[in-house]
Amino acid sequence: MSAPTVYEWAGGAKALRRLTEVFYDRVLEDELLAPVFANISPKHREHVALWLGEVFGGPSTYTAELGGYPAMLGHHIGLGLTEQQRARWAALIAASADPAGLPHDPEFRSAFVAYVEWGTRIALANSQPGATPPTEAPLPHWGWGEAPPYQPS
Repeated sequence: MSAPTVYEWAGGAKALRRLTEVFYDRVLEDELLAPVFANISPKHREHVALWLGEVFGGPSTYTAELGGYPAMLGHHIGLGLTEQQRARWAALIAASADPAGLPHDPEFRSAFVAYVEWGTRIALANSQPGATPPTEAPLPHWGWGEAPPYQPS
């Protein structure tokens, strides 16, 4: 039996949408992050859910409709994010997984948090003055790494 994708295990599009709702409600109340997101589009939460869905093995909607990896990198250009903001973003999204009803198993949380750490560090680097993200790059696809979910036979 093959392992499900991280997207499938998470609960698909609805679960990731719940995650972004819980998460961005917290972001907009956070003194460190609220200023960064004060003027985000009403579609931002949905777009981030689509991004996470594609990264975790779901439909390629973000690439098809929103420009893929180069577009995501481009959204961070010139923001001048700090390490403190990056770390808070990562901590808040990880803490939003439980109230959003995402799986509790350590394998899922490990894959989820690993991607968040990796992705936020790339966002941080590409937000700095003079950063030049690649104009052509495939969207990353994140899997289980070394610990796929335990599935009893």
